[in-house]
Amino acid sequence: MKKFSTFAAACIAAIAFLISFPSTAQTPLAGDALYQQLGGKAGISKIVDDFLPIVLADARIKDAFKDADIERLGMLLIEQFCDLSGGPCKYSGKDMKSAHKDMAITNAHFNALAEDLQMAMEKNNIPSRAQNKLIAKLAPMQRTVVAK
Repeated sequence: MKKFSTFAAACIAAIAFLISFPSTAQTPLAGDALYQQLGGKAGISKIVDDFLPIVLADARIKDAFKDADIERLGMLLIEQFCDLSGGPCKYSGKDMKSAHKDMAITNAHFNALAEDLQMAMEKNNIPSRAQNKLIAKLAPMQRTVVAK
């Protein structure tokens, strides 16, 4: 698992780097294509239902969630993934900077969370390409939530 973790972290960092530069070669997904590839709201809800137990069992990051309202967190993640993927939902939570203030999140924590999300998507048979698209939409948040 260590090799996968290092590889996944490198991939996430590369995706974050690449999407930070606008390119005429990039073509955005039309409308809600990613939302549909994730299975719509029901599919996203299932991904989040599988994601949260993985996170809560992950020794690298589980302590950060010990005081969290997991039910509310799940609802906000569903909204956020739905919104980011082009679905009809609107994210109603705090901005990422405020939500993660004083949490001392490191790049390793961020990457661990992304790996856990990828495991949940794999469990739900989400195609790799759709997984990568969602991770790419989440990757820019790393700059906001990781403590410097």
